[in-house]
Amino acid sequence: MLEQLVDLERYPLLAPGSARHRAAVDAARADIARMGAAELPGFLSPRGLALALADARGLAKLAYRSGGMGTAYLELPDASWPADHPRKHFGRYDVGVVAYDQFPEDSPIRRLYEADALMAFVGAVLERGPLFRYADPFGALNLAVMRDGDQLQWHFDQTDFVISLALEDCEEGGDFEVAPRIRSREDERYTEVGRVLRGESDAVVHLPMQPGTLLIFEGRNSVHRVSPLRGPTDRLVALLAYDTKPGTVSSPVLRMARYGRAG
Repeated sequence: MLEQLVDLERYPLLAPGSARHRAAVDAARADIARMGAAELPGFLSPRGLALALADARGLAKLAYRSGGMGTAYLELPDASWPADHPRKHFGRYDVGVVAYDQFPEDSPIRRLYEADALMAFVGAVLERGPLFRYADPFGALNLAVMRDGDQLQWHFDQTDFVISLALEDCEEGGDFEVAPRIRSREDERYTEVGRVLRGESDAVVHLPMQPGTLLIFEGRNSVHRVSPLRGPTDRLVALLAYDTKPGTVSSPVLRMARYGRAG
């Protein structure tokens, strides 16, 4: 199936150990080291993008929608923080999500996610191998469906890395905006984070949505958001979940919030 979906000349997933494979991995590693993210444009071939997009459009109607207000730290803030502290800054989020168990077995997107060669390639880029696919029947593979007026608030991820595959863009907005490596394990750098949340920072990088692009992103220390969407076309992005340990599943609380069902 990879031959039908991926541009294997540009990204030779099926030739590990080859010079071309090493070159693709090294280029992505350099981007990760520089800004915590590696964009792989044209990862899907034109035919592959057409197949995956048709798949996504058919699944989009199944999306469970949720929305509300959230903080950059994905937690309820402690009352002891000052009112203007970044941990008390709330932003709007609205998104629809198709869960893994809603993808049929012959789904091109699902077959790409389940390909061992892709998982091995991602592990090589991140230098965290071996990787394992999530064991979660809902969260292993998702399709994020965002429509006119939707957005994702500024936030840090609670996982070390996220893999996304851009499939369709909206008419306006919907950009991925990120302040790379703005905090560290040793320093939260609240002053700098606050500037981002208030729209006053020049550290923000804008990554326009490019269908067919695979994004390997380390978001634990890079605050990021999806800017508000405008227009009648849905923004469609597949989210591929891997971990460095086997058996990873989501909590029942997270499942209810994201998918509207716990089991």
